[in-house]
Amino acid sequence: MRTSGDSSEEASISATKAVCVPGLNCYSCPGAVGACPIGSLQNSLSGMTFRFPYYVLGLMIFFGALLGRTICGFLCPFGLLQDLLNRIPFPKKIRTFKGDRKLRNLKYLVLIVLVIMVPIFVKLTPAFCKYVCPSGTLSGILLALGDSRLFAVLGGTFFWKLSLLILVILISIMIYRPFCKYICPLGAFYGPFNKVALMKMSCDKSACVDCGACSAVCGMGVDPSEDPNSTECIRCGSCIKTCPAKALGYEFSLRKKEAGDPLDTSA
Repeated sequence: MRTSGDSSEEASISATKAVCVPGLNCYSCPGAVGACPIGSLQNSLSGMTFRFPYYVLGLMIFFGALLGRTICGFLCPFGLLQDLLNRIPFPKKIRTFKGDRKLRNLKYLVLIVLVIMVPIFVKLTPAFCKYVCPSGTLSGILLALGDSRLFAVLGGTFFWKLSLLILVILISIMIYRPFCKYICPLGAFYGPFNKVALMKMSCDKSACVDCGACSAVCGMGVDPSEDPNSTECIRCGSCIKTCPAKALGYEFSLRKKEAGDPLDTSA
């Protein structure tokens, strides 16, 4: 039996879903307290005849300019899931493969085509959420587990997305964050902000001993000693912990950082 307390709590959660959160966070998830920026952007663009999505884009630009892909490393629940899956023991982990770098450009295509162009020109809303997003599929599973009647209405689209989710889960055991590397449009949006975001990484070349420990430990395939603010870096901090010379670190600065800049220890 539902109580007035339950109703008021649900109303409160529903109200917060009008606010976008930084990471990939499906609105449909019963535990979600905010809206996914990618889903909100698609909905806004599909109705752009009436209004431009200043609010959603403004928030996304704000998050990107402040943190860059730190959001991917610390604030995205689906990124966390991939992290945990990759810790499962497997005979051979795959760090890279032929075509890896080119395949990473796919996420930019997903952003441009599925998230931006399709909602504007085809009015298919939201295309990425409906046909691709594995985070949304997890939300659908949670909803169906909470209400058995939903199983009766699950169609072909859901099972298509379920197969994609299973594929991402299996690959995540072998490859570190495959969805983040190759598909996620939110990572594609935040990536370029790494170069100009308030939160940056620095490598003090005068302290660096060129041991290669930082690049060896990086799951995203970045060499922080050469490109600490790579668009692929998710700011997880593994390289900082590993560096024996303490040459790597976070820095909050409005100035664009170069690889050889010394660390600012005054912050």
